[in-house]
Amino acid sequence: MPKHSRIRRLGDAEEAKIQDQIASDPDDFEPTDEELANARPFAEVFPHLAETIRRRGPLKKKEAVSIRIDIDVLQKLRATGSGWQSRVNDVLREFVEGKQR
Repeated sequence: MPKHSRIRRLGDAEEAKIQDQIASDPDDFEPTDEELANARPFAEVFPHLAETIRRRGPLKKKEAVSIRIDIDVLQKLRATGSGWQSRVNDVLREFVEGKQR
């Protein structure tokens, strides 16, 4: 640990208290050996969901930006409902890829 670190090590009593709190948490789940032995792969239990995830492919990195758009255009875009920003991205992609051909 660096000489001037503000992080301090927990004492044994503090660590024991934290571990007791974790153990008493009703939402904490530790599977038994039997449960682990009976576990099945996600894709086997939820094949439709697994296929949906596979079809999406790897996540593309995106960056939040600020641009100026006419108010009436923005209102019409938002009026198309949830996912409007992704649709704007798709239109922009088609435009820039069309310009490169």
